[in-house]
Amino acid sequence: MNSREKVIRAIQFQKPESPPISHAILPSAHYRYGEKLSEIINSFHEDFGWHLLPDLPREKLPPMYKLGKHSDDWGTLWYVTVEGRCGIPIGYPLKADLSEYTNFKWPEVFSAGVPKHRLYSGHMAGKSDDYYARGGWIVFFEQMQQLMGFENLLIALTLEMPEVFRLRDDLLKFNLAWLDNWIASDYQGLHFADDWGSQSNLLIPPDLWRSFFKPVYKEMFSKVKSRGLHVWYHSDGNILEIIPDFIELGVDVLNCQSSVMDMNELEKFAGKIAFRTDIDRQKILPFVAPREVKDYVFKLFHQLGTPNGGIIACGEISEDVPLENIKAMYEAFAEFKW
Repeated sequence: MNSREKVIRAIQFQKPESPPISHAILPSAHYRYGEKLSEIINSFHEDFGWHLLPDLPREKLPPMYKLGKHSDDWGTLWYVTVEGRCGIPIGYPLKADLSEYTNFKWPEVFSAGVPKHRLYSGHMAGKSDDYYARGGWIVFFEQMQQLMGFENLLIALTLEMPEVFRLRDDLLKFNLAWLDNWIASDYQGLHFADDWGSQSNLLIPPDLWRSFFKPVYKEMFSKVKSRGLHVWYHSDGNILEIIPDFIELGVDVLNCQSSVMDMNELEKFAGKIAFRTDIDRQKILPFVAPREVKDYVFKLFHQLGTPNGGIIACGEISEDVPLENIKAMYEAFAEFKW
C-alpha cells in the first residue's frame, strides 16, 4: 500500500494500516531550527509528498509571511512580526461603506494550476503517483475580511448592506474560476479554510452563517466533488455548531481546533467525517514534557478516529515548539495503534 492509497483509505474509513502523516510546519520553525528540524521530519515517512516541494526562499515569502509591512496582490497591507509566521492585515483596499467598490480591480486568476497571488508551498502537496496530492488554501470569509476589515465586514453583514452581497457573489465567481485551475491539475483533494470560531463560540450567529455563507461553500464544494476530488476544510476556534453543516456539504476531511471544543460533543462526529488532527498549540506542544505530548496524541486519535480510519496525523509546528516535543509528536504518530 503506497501513501496515496493509505490516505484514501483513511479518509474513506477503509482500514489503512496506520494513520497517514501530514506535515504542517511553518517557515518560522525552519528558520529557527534549520537542519535539526529537518533531521527529525526526515526520519518519519510523510504521505503527501512534502519532500517533493521546491524550497521557498526567504526573499520569495508571500506578503503575509514576510517580516515587516507588505501589500499583497489584492491591495491588503500585512504586518508581520515573526518572519515565516502569518501576520495580520492592517490596511484594506475597500472602504468600510464599500462606496468605491465599483472601482476595485480584482487580481488576475492565473492559469497553470496555481494562482500566483496565493502561492505558498506549505499549502500544496508534492505530486507523484505514490503520494496523495492536496492543493489549494481557498479562503472566503477571511478574504472578505482582508478586503474591508473584520469589524467593517461584521457591520456590513449586520446591516445587510446590498454591497456586501455583491462582494460575496463576485468573490464566489472569482473563486470558482480559480478552482477551475486547481481542478485541471492532478490533485486528489483541495483544501479550503476560514477561521470561524473564537475560543468559545462562532464569530457570527449560526443562522447568518447558514443564510449568507453556507450557499457559497455548497457551490464551491459541489464543483470539487463533481470532479471526484476530496474536500478538505480548516477552521480554528469553536465551530461545534456548524460541523453538521460541513458534513452535510460533503466535507471529507476536517482540520479543526479540537482543544477549544467540548470533546464529548466532538467525539460524536467520529466515523462521520475524517479529521486532520490539530495537536493543542496553546497548552500542549510548546509547554509540556515529551511524554505528555505523546499521551495527548494517543488520546486524541482514539477520540476522533475509528478502527476503520478517519485520522490524518498532523500537528502545526511553529517556532515556539521545542525540538524534543516535535520529535515526540511524530513518534506518537508512528507508534499509534488501535
